[in-house]
Amino acid sequence: MSKLKMHASSKWYKDGIKFECTGCGKCCTGSPGYVWLRDSEIKKIAEHLQISTKEFLRKYTRLVNGKVSLLEDKKSFDCVFLKDQKFCTIYNARPKQCKTYPFWDEVFSSEDAWMEESTRCEGINKSDGISFSEDEIQERLEDNRK
Repeated sequence: MSKLKMHASSKWYKDGIKFECTGCGKCCTGSPGYVWLRDSEIKKIAEHLQISTKEFLRKYTRLVNGKVSLLEDKKSFDCVFLKDQKFCTIYNARPKQCKTYPFWDEVFSSEDAWMEESTRCEGINKSDGISFSEDEIQERLEDNRK
């Protein structure tokens, strides 16, 4: 048994959390931010849209400090791919950052951060949501860093 396993965890989520996506689309709306894209994701989304990567980059992204991010609506701050009824038009090709929400370091940095995020996401702490153990949370967070 590792030293980490021998000692009680000091993580605020040591007893696990509940979360289940409701498909509300709120994680893609209303706040300025960045959805960072990897080269493989740029290619995948362009193929999904049936356009060249050059056209995709020109029409749907911006360069921020040398990194590529999806555009957002300048007034609402909604993701450029969030359309009618809060439907993601690239859902099957969406970036890893979108797929892994809310299992992000900044959301799990403290219980206060988690509770703040719950004001934007109805799936966080959903009483009948899926239970995630501390180990499952750690696995997801580590996977996101890759």
